[in-house]
Amino acid sequence: MIEALEERFSRNFEERGELGASLSVWRGGEEIVSLHQGWADPKREVPWKADTLAPVWSATKGPAAVAFLLALENAGLSPHDPVSKVWPELLAARESSLTFVQLLSHQAGLPALSPGNRPHLLSHGEVIAAMVRQKPFWTPGEGHGYHPRTIGYLLDEVVRRVTGGVPLGRYWNENLGTPLRIDFWIGDFPAHLLDRLAVMVPPKVQRPNEEEIPFYRALAQTDSLALAAFASPSGMRSLGEINQLEYLQAGLPAFGGIGSARALAKFYQILALDGAFDGVQVLPARVVRTARTLQTSGPDQTLLLPTAFTGGFKTDPLDTTGRKQRQLFGPSPSAFGQPGAGGSHAFADPEAGLSFAYVMNQMESGILPNRKSLDLVDLLYREA
Repeated sequence: MIEALEERFSRNFEERGELGASLSVWRGGEEIVSLHQGWADPKREVPWKADTLAPVWSATKGPAAVAFLLALENAGLSPHDPVSKVWPELLAARESSLTFVQLLSHQAGLPALSPGNRPHLLSHGEVIAAMVRQKPFWTPGEGHGYHPRTIGYLLDEVVRRVTGGVPLGRYWNENLGTPLRIDFWIGDFPAHLLDRLAVMVPPKVQRPNEEEIPFYRALAQTDSLALAAFASPSGMRSLGEINQLEYLQAGLPAFGGIGSARALAKFYQILALDGAFDGVQVLPARVVRTARTLQTSGPDQTLLLPTAFTGGFKTDPLDTTGRKQRQLFGPSPSAFGQPGAGGSHAFADPEAGLSFAYVMNQMESGILPNRKSLDLVDLLYREA
């Protein structure tokens, strides 16, 4: 299996323009595959190593979701409690029965901020005020649409309210990342690790696949929800801006995380093994159960294709016969995870006891994972 994966992994560099990347696969609490190749910088001066760290964009949402669920659990709150219980000022919660788990599964109706109500994404207080007064784009709990940026602020504010003011990123770092030795940060990135940080390179060309074409057509329309969602809050219009430390240190739970493939695969291994690691239960059962349980499936009002979400993670939607409509997370219906813009990809498969992560720095276009990682996923299951 390892030889086949090595060959396919190397093909990304030889045929697909990969710059630097790592692959990590875990099973039974151990890393069974660890591959790395290429360069951590576009000048090709710094070799990519097994412990190279990279911004992973929306793959941050997985660790952020578990931090959110753990904060609720430690505060004595259920994922099915109403958001208004801790955030009564939020218009979307005040005028509906929006629950925490609906918030987690992109059902809040707040994927975007309206024009004129879009502060800069680093102006935290202003963004929270904008979220409070934003009218939902649909009735919360009655449909879903990917919240690419706004979900980070929504989850963060809840965590601050139930922990006495601790930001979600810091909560992750102090309660999960550091004690579990997971090489993943959401803000407060240590200065002594800067020499391990890869430089992200924006996509060279746009190559949307057929399923993504409706989204990209909408993205070209100035009044579309798709465009509004990826521009709310404002700022960071260029993908290359993710390399700026002001964004990496801000603790942005939706897309500001930094980690290695090994770290993400270890994180998902814990979820694949019912919240246990090294024989110790490190995550409460309800946190794991919520993370795994399907909450909504169907047309995505933001991405304009079928999507499905558990309590904080994506999973492959099923058709009317119960078959997967796509296999981003392998063949198992119970697998779940969260890809990131440009090509990072990570997931857990509880049925097989597997976890997978691919982290890279040469970004590709697309709202779904691309063949660089998906060919490795397909091969992993054929060879396993």
